[in-house]
Amino acid sequence: MVTAQEDGGTRLEDVALLEHATALQRVLFSQDDDLLAIARARQTMAVFFVGLIYGHQLAATMGKYVLDLEMICQVLNPADMANRIGYLPLR
Repeated sequence: MVTAQEDGGTRLEDVALLEHATALQRVLFSQDDDLLAIARARQTMAVFFVGLIYGHQLAATMGKYVLDLEMICQVLNPADMANRIGYLPLR
């Protein structure tokens, strides 16, 4: 896992961040509703993106999200998430 802070992505606008993650073949985890809307629009328009995992800010603790993301990383690879949106928390 790499955070946006670690690779300078915190300065990128949402579209650029999604494109950057796609270029790196890194699935994004976000709690940003705007980024979720962008990913949904890309699905509708058949514009490739590597994948997004979304968790609403009030749906779970960050600790729960980390545990769920670890599980996802053990089971899926970026190709499995291509053009998909996953939702957390896992139940």
